[in-house]
Amino acid sequence: MTTTGRYVPLVLERRDDETTPASGGAAPDAATAPAVFDLDGLEVHYGEYRAVRDVDLRIAEHQITAFIGPSGCGKTTVLRCLNRMNDLIPGCRVGGSIRYHGVDLMGEDVDPVEVRRRIGMVFQKPNPFPKSIYDNVAFGPKIGGVRDRGTLDGIVEDALRKAALWEEVKDRLRKSALSLSGGQQQRLCIARTIAVQPEVVLMDEPCSALDPIATARIEDLMQQLKADYTIVIVTHNMQQAARVSDRTAFFTAEVSTAGDTRTGVLVEFDATDKIFSNPGDERTENYVTGRFG
Repeated sequence: MTTTGRYVPLVLERRDDETTPASGGAAPDAATAPAVFDLDGLEVHYGEYRAVRDVDLRIAEHQITAFIGPSGCGKTTVLRCLNRMNDLIPGCRVGGSIRYHGVDLMGEDVDPVEVRRRIGMVFQKPNPFPKSIYDNVAFGPKIGGVRDRGTLDGIVEDALRKAALWEEVKDRLRKSALSLSGGQQQRLCIARTIAVQPEVVLMDEPCSALDPIATARIEDLMQQLKADYTIVIVTHNMQQAARVSDRTAFFTAEVSTAGDTRTGVLVEFDATDKIFSNPGDERTENYVTGRFG
């Protein structure tokens, strides 16, 4: 989408009571920050199987929200609802309500492609395209209609700087993205995501395939990015959730009476320091202290 050769960010109309902090400023308190997502009674079915039920969440602007819990508890399923990635799974049905700035995200008049432009996603394993570093980052803006080379150059540099990768790759932008290390590839994928100027960045275990040094760089990067983006991360690493997130949602899986199915439920959602130091539910305490999971 272009106007006089300039890239136009995809910005949802905001309510009058919403404000955005200046880039680099401190994140507002979750209690007073505007809500980006409101989930009410969310449930997800895959065919006849109910994967998640009764999820109520308020995800605040310019916060890092972490989803934690044992395998099979529905963390990634809920995350994928936030940008309608579950639409791509045959037989998947989403019930309840997901509101994005007050707009029904599942409404018939909502374009899921547009949703994914505004709500980007970084996956578990780095997945750069088999193209140059430059073309990876420029891919989304080009699809959005940007053709001016100078504009593309600026977008690519800005995204790589925000992803803390520019200084490492500025002299080899035409080299294959596959020549980068695993940690560099993941930061490139983050740059590719933010190049289309989303408001939200979803991260599905973004450090699970990385070594501790690369993980630390991604965690530092998340802290920098939350001044400009709302971040939701799924992680199995409780220490990571404690280090990087402002609020944490703990999920667990309930086993059916027959013992043959498991349904994900949200147990507790609160400030991260409270979840890890003084949880309100015994199941949360048992998980964060390592008694189960």
